[in-house]
Amino acid sequence: MGLMDFIKKQFIDILEWTESADGTLAWRYPMAGNEIQYGGSLTVRESQMAVFVNEGKIADVFGPGRYTLTTATLPVLTYLQNWDKLFQSPFKSDVYFFSTRQQVDQRWGTTQPVTIRDKDFGAVRLRAFGNYSYRIADPKVFYTEISGTRDRYAVADLDGQLRALMLQHISDAVAGSGLAFLDLAANQVEFAAQLLLATAPAFEKLGLKLEGVTLQNISLPEDLQKILDQKIGMGMVGNDMGKFMQYQTAQAMPKFAEGAGHGGVVGDAMGLGAGVALGQVMAQQLSKGLQAAPTSATEAAAGVKPDEVMATIEKLADLKAKGILTQEEFDAKKAELLKKLV
Repeated sequence: MGLMDFIKKQFIDILEWTESADGTLAWRYPMAGNEIQYGGSLTVRESQMAVFVNEGKIADVFGPGRYTLTTATLPVLTYLQNWDKLFQSPFKSDVYFFSTRQQVDQRWGTTQPVTIRDKDFGAVRLRAFGNYSYRIADPKVFYTEISGTRDRYAVADLDGQLRALMLQHISDAVAGSGLAFLDLAANQVEFAAQLLLATAPAFEKLGLKLEGVTLQNISLPEDLQKILDQKIGMGMVGNDMGKFMQYQTAQAMPKFAEGAGHGGVVGDAMGLGAGVALGQVMAQQLSKGLQAAPTSATEAAAGVKPDEVMATIEKLADLKAKGILTQEEFDAKKAELLKKLV
């Protein structure tokens, strides 16, 4: 190195980083070919850590505090550089600062419904969204796995990957909670706790600690929600098909009235009457078909007509197709009706 080059070279005697509010996770001190003054000071503020990197290898790591940079405080760098005890010259090293404060109000959510196994409904597709928070816990791992030699690494650069990790473990969280969907919606705190437990190890592999998870909403897609509403209605009336048809008729009345409303008061009355009549007829027919089988073959031949049985089975099949009856319920009723033809 020439004399002029030596004069132009700047020797850094104070290393520190004042965080800005731009969501920076990792920041490389701008050396620009300069060297660090032996005996200089390093200041690491609370919620920060600093890492010295020598020729691509991580050397010394510093937590919060003020340090004088000597061979005593830089043992790993001293070893890598083969310095002796009398070394007092300026030296080169890359210095990275890491923010270890919590990154709060990070959003996660399902872009598409996630299929899970459920105690009550078998396979269920659900949507969920909420918040999470994390911090850098191991800057060495974070440097190696994520930020590398970049001048700056921001929260936004990591957002997509962390969201994917959250969604990847939703099924594990549901399984871990041991709750059915209906109970899960009422126990959002438990679901969030299980999601944290399921996802935390994946964060650790990146040098991060998942500090907290919240669930703001969990729901079914609209088509499945309608079927759930029908099942809830079925549960309210039990297995009495006559009562169920009355329930369905009551649900349909507003639609009949709305459709007939364009015909005036008389049209409204006719629409409403038609709805009631339809419900009564269907309830009577289903009640006939679902009665207990006759005690003898003679009674069966005299009391049940094949076309009535087949018509009832067709109506039950229609209820199954709409999700009102399950496959098991349909099969049981079908077998019961077919026995009447024997």
